[in-house]
Amino acid sequence: MDHLPIFCQLRNRDCLLVGGGDVAERKARLLLEAGARLTVNALDFAPQFIVWAEQGMVTLSPGEFNESLLDTCWLTIAATDNDAVNQQVSAACESRRIFCNVVDAPKAASFIMPSIIDRSPLMVAVSSGGTSPVLARLLREKLESLLPQHLGQVAHYAGRLRARVKKQFATVGERRRFWEKFFVNDRLAQSLANQDTQAVEETTEQLFREPLDHRGEVVLVGAGPGDAGLLTLKGLQQIQQADIVVYDRLVSDEIMNLVRRDADRVFVGKRAGYHCVPQEEINQILLREAQKGKRVVRLKGGDPFIFGRGGEELETLCNAGIPFSVVPGITAASGCSAYAGIPLTHRDYAQSVRLVTGHLKTGSELEWHNLAAEKQTLVFYMGLNQAATIQAKLLEHGMAPSMPVALVENGTSIKQRVVDGELTRLAELAQQVESPALIIVGHVVALREKLNWFSNH
Repeated sequence: MDHLPIFCQLRNRDCLLVGGGDVAERKARLLLEAGARLTVNALDFAPQFIVWAEQGMVTLSPGEFNESLLDTCWLTIAATDNDAVNQQVSAACESRRIFCNVVDAPKAASFIMPSIIDRSPLMVAVSSGGTSPVLARLLREKLESLLPQHLGQVAHYAGRLRARVKKQFATVGERRRFWEKFFVNDRLAQSLANQDTQAVEETTEQLFREPLDHRGEVVLVGAGPGDAGLLTLKGLQQIQQADIVVYDRLVSDEIMNLVRRDADRVFVGKRAGYHCVPQEEINQILLREAQKGKRVVRLKGGDPFIFGRGGEELETLCNAGIPFSVVPGITAASGCSAYAGIPLTHRDYAQSVRLVTGHLKTGSELEWHNLAAEKQTLVFYMGLNQAATIQAKLLEHGMAPSMPVALVENGTSIKQRVVDGELTRLAELAQQVESPALIIVGHVVALREKLNWFSNH
């Protein structure tokens, strides 16, 4: 271990920053956030330092570095663009046994500044020992995406409950199980983030009343249209905390690869040669696993509340008293159209967009005269098998035969393929693509020729 990672308490302690430029300003922000009593020494100061000085946040010491500035210091940072001055500061600190960081010169420093993820009071620091700062930054960014912003509020609240937990639960094992249940409770975290005092108190009391082995819940997560990069940060956090993931065929392999390694996986979709699990059976799987105390994630393609039957599944859970929450996803209409270079709305062509299910029995269930109206975009989900009916009904109710249409197959994935043409060819075009596919109808489709950015297909 090249460096001992420690967290310094600098609140109301004297610190010196030598340098007044942009780099020094970034270091100053960190020291001020830590509550340091900061003196800044430089020949010239960036405007922000002047503002801070006027606000009484820092003390400015203009001029060349003088060792007397170190007399009361606990910690120093040398951040000038002059190597000789930085070395002078470092040497002076060394002789006085004061920790000193020298910017961009880790070998000359007695401490280094890590990349920081701040969820105060929870802090995470990442360092490469000064050898690969870009790698440390990339790791920090990845960790940032995994740690919810409200985690600090949860940690702070946990601190207020420690005495009560210690009093109520006699053994270390019991306390550990309580805290595990506490920290994965999304309802509590959301209430804290919203400063909903009543909801926080109610959830807290419920946590203390429940048996320690009872923490079953279901989180309904939208996986987006295919590209794993379109999974939301909260969705990623949920699938990495799940005990069991119940997923369908529209969830891509790339997203499933992000699921926690030791989580159980239950496939409930249909593929060639396999029958679809009936919706009622899916509802019962979710209920049964949650009643066992499992943290269940129901992972659905797109957004679970847009033609995803998410409401039906949650009704079953609600009736059984199972706690649940929902993480929205990017719906296929939004994702697939964007990756196909087709804006769903445009001031010149479409002032509204309609999302329509293609699961039709006779084609008479929809208000086709409204769907055939001008200045709107139509997006049909699950409409391949009904393409001929959609074409006929729209033409019958007055839509122009030349209206542009596009069919997006495997949208947002590396296998994405788009075929387009006019409404009179919709049934023919549908024979050229395979499910999953989306049908887009409207003048905005013509913009694809200019705006297609994702693929040549």
